[in-house]
Amino acid sequence: MKIAVAGTGYVGLVAGVCFAEKGHQVTCIDVDEKKVEIMKSGISPIYEEGLEELMKKNYKEGRLDFTTDYKSTYKDAEAIFIGVGTPEMPDGSANLEYIATVSRQIAENIERDCLVVVKSTVPVGTNDKVEQFIKDSLVHNVKVEVASNPEFLSQGRAVKDTLEAKRIIIGTESKEAEKKLRDIYEPFHLPIVSVSRRSSEMIKYASNDFLALKISYMNDIANLCELVGANIEDVAKGMSYDPRIGSSFLHAGIGYGGSCFPKDTKALKYLAKQNGYRLKTVEAAVDVNAEQKIKLFKKAQERMITFKDIKIAVLGLTFKAGTDDLREAPSLNNIAELLKTGANKIYAYDPVGIENYKKVYPTEINYVDNPEKALLDANICFVFTEWDEIRNIKPETFKKLMKTPLVYDGRNVYNLDEMKENGIEYYSIGR
Repeated sequence: MKIAVAGTGYVGLVAGVCFAEKGHQVTCIDVDEKKVEIMKSGISPIYEEGLEELMKKNYKEGRLDFTTDYKSTYKDAEAIFIGVGTPEMPDGSANLEYIATVSRQIAENIERDCLVVVKSTVPVGTNDKVEQFIKDSLVHNVKVEVASNPEFLSQGRAVKDTLEAKRIIIGTESKEAEKKLRDIYEPFHLPIVSVSRRSSEMIKYASNDFLALKISYMNDIANLCELVGANIEDVAKGMSYDPRIGSSFLHAGIGYGGSCFPKDTKALKYLAKQNGYRLKTVEAAVDVNAEQKIKLFKKAQERMITFKDIKIAVLGLTFKAGTDDLREAPSLNNIAELLKTGANKIYAYDPVGIENYKKVYPTEINYVDNPEKALLDANICFVFTEWDEIRNIKPETFKKLMKTPLVYDGRNVYNLDEMKENGIEYYSIGR
């Protein structure tokens, strides 16, 4: 099928590449000409395992293309997927400006019957508005239907999550639209859950917010474990054997980040408020996460008299391993607090996130290309991301390299007993 994909961020680019991999003829559209040229050269603008290889393969084989020419691309597309951003507004609501812009461009340029599919995360009822807006703005006499098809990608494994998804959610208001979406996904051979558009929109929010709740609950329990002398890892292990709970998302740490959970919890909270209802559980998750993000800094502040003129090692900058995304990364919150106190010798390491971090802190931080350089003669070390390069550091390395072996670990990557045996003053979460 001839498919156009609007937007080449995590949602749009991964979807477009995977559709091409399954045999569809795909053109990805972006407004940035430089970005388009980079993608045509086989370079992915985002760090995702396996994405660049599939981009090169499908572009070379002629199933995938990139362009800024939305007019020609929309003109005869059989299906158009919208994968543009819906960034958070100051009040927590979703900004639908990019959705509206693409919708207008579609309406003004399509010349054949077309299915428009919204993959972006949007408030419940948005697909209804998109369909009406497109129909109101149509230039040519064509039939247009809008469907909801939310993504459930985990950054760092987005390609795998698309090609091997646990389920495909499609929200439609007609059998014809449902059949077309089923045909698009038929080569994936994955379970399809077909519901109404509004239910589809809600499934996305309900799923992400449930996982955010689970993370915040475990972090809350971890904080209590510290006070009463329990070990959160033992607690999580005991909980995981209950099939009603499961073993995923029980890992305590310094909060969730990324492009989805922070934005989606606030958006659902806002949606409930707009409809005269309070989602108290989601509100609690948002509050717990905000406090959890700077827990390491607060712990260190209780121990240290000053952060000025001492070497501070920072291991990990991205919000989690496997991605170069910094959105809502706990490292940002903690480093901001450190800089406020006068910290002026921060040495940071991350295997893929440094270039993006330089856009935030171009001169305030010293960036190094391996963990050992960050640790050498350091007085204190913070661990913010669980990269293997960081996880594999031996306890004796901290002891050997650091001036003062003092480690604050926000991801619980090291063994308590091993750190103690090597004479390291070690603080983690819930242990």
